[in-house]
Amino acid sequence: MSIAANQVVSIHYTLKGDDGEVIDSSAAGEPLTYLHGHGNLIPGLERELLGKSSGDKLQVKIAPADGYGEYDPQLVQRVPRRSLKGIANVRVGMRLQAQTAQGSRAVTVTHITGDMVTLDGNHPLAGQHLNFDVEVAAVRPATEDELSHGHVHGPDGHHH
Repeated sequence: MSIAANQVVSIHYTLKGDDGEVIDSSAAGEPLTYLHGHGNLIPGLERELLGKSSGDKLQVKIAPADGYGEYDPQLVQRVPRRSLKGIANVRVGMRLQAQTAQGSRAVTVTHITGDMVTLDGNHPLAGQHLNFDVEVAAVRPATEDELSHGHVHGPDGHHH
């Protein structure tokens, strides 16, 4: 069976940066299982997997625009530490949820200078090429429940 929309796909992958450093990998565990065509993967990888079958192996380089987007300096802002109410011990690397005019957005604390905190709303991989080694482990039709919910359910059904 070839990968197409509305199918459940399981892949093993290794993601590397342009420097060759491993960013993420499923090699030591279970494959990543997702519902194809429902936005559960970055667009570039989903497009590259279309038409592949169980056992296929591929190496793909995904441009930022087809991954986590280009880096947007407008998503970086400096705020007074006091505006982070209820968050004790703010430190570089912390991931926080910020309320914006566009809704909730994950931000990362990237710098602290005195009472000013720099928050970056870009995805940590924004602006980077993503280099994937992928092996398709399995492809199967999605169930009606999975299609109606837009994501894969575990072997024992619906759990959320």
